[in-house]
Amino acid sequence: MNARERVLAAINHREPDRVPFDLNGTVVTGIQAKAYQKLRAYLGLPQEALVISDIFQQLAQVDDDLMDLLGVDVRSVSPRSSAHYQVRLSESPDGKYSHLYDEYQIGWRMPKQDGMYYDMFDHPLLGTLSEARIDAYQLPDPQDPSRFVGMREAAEKIVAEGRALIVGNIYAGIFEMYMWTHGFKDGYADWAAEPALASKMLAKYRDFHLGYLEKVFEVLQGIPIDVVHMADDIAGQQGLLISPRSYRKLLKPLHKEMFDYIHARSQAKVFIHSCGAIRPVIADMIESGVDILNPVQVNAKDMDSAELKREFGRDVVFWGGGVDTQEAFDERHTPDEVRADVRRRLEDLMPGGGFVFATVHNIQGNVPPENIMAMWETLREFGKY
Repeated sequence: MNARERVLAAINHREPDRVPFDLNGTVVTGIQAKAYQKLRAYLGLPQEALVISDIFQQLAQVDDDLMDLLGVDVRSVSPRSSAHYQVRLSESPDGKYSHLYDEYQIGWRMPKQDGMYYDMFDHPLLGTLSEARIDAYQLPDPQDPSRFVGMREAAEKIVAEGRALIVGNIYAGIFEMYMWTHGFKDGYADWAAEPALASKMLAKYRDFHLGYLEKVFEVLQGIPIDVVHMADDIAGQQGLLISPRSYRKLLKPLHKEMFDYIHARSQAKVFIHSCGAIRPVIADMIESGVDILNPVQVNAKDMDSAELKREFGRDVVFWGGGVDTQEAFDERHTPDEVRADVRRRLEDLMPGGGFVFATVHNIQGNVPPENIMAMWETLREFGKY
């Protein structure tokens, strides 16, 4: 099997020759820049000029030599920022942070000392919300041609390499965008007290995403797209951030529209990233059209990997969950602990296919290269069918 055949078998719930491996296939299965540089040095690879593929998460673009060495089975194409937007880094008045505003007028900052990634600190729709404010808030053009420069050529290269092709998302999910632009305190208050306004904002972001998807399918017409990456974080470590009832009423119908749009225009599987303890709504996600679930946060409440496989494994693909990044992977843990956790996840998730190996979210900067390689070596040894 080549890489694409391997991935296609897995996402169609068949057993390939081995479990497919993803590193850097999405912005939620990548590697933080500091960990990436340490890994290259550990493997004796030349220190190429570091390219940051995601400024907010400080993810490294994984070079071809490492992709080939580790046998990564997937690659992605993603939209660029609009040519009308340029990143402008500034320093906070106290000198402690670098900060920037993105295309959506959201403010982000990272500590200048030992910073690993950017956090939000400002939101354009803070305060009292109204229909007029929502209408006046201008989103950037999702179909701006500058976003798609080089996308078709990059996709053709991935197909020629024999790897599976993932199309990346334009930005976060519609619930996340609602919170990120309105602010979390105001956002949750209005989610409960002003559901009609929350719905109006969600619909605005749905239309934005559909506009992007329309252009993607036009640009990539005739190229086989295997996976479309979507996202919406709706849970924390101990449970959902919104009630199942409000999810089903406000969010699920819009998700279904978006996922139906993808399925109607391609053979691609819908991949959704949703962190945390999402088990109460996994069946709803499947019903709305989700084919692939990520990151499979195995140590969140009720997210036991074996139980998830038994309950949902016939209906959804688990993409992630390969190693518990919170409790078995960072510098507090030994390579032997990593190996033991990876073996457990393989035993739980690989039978019958329906599993693509990736870490639970991105590899963070404090993960030693010895642990990364212990993970990969265990996958290679025990991930064969």
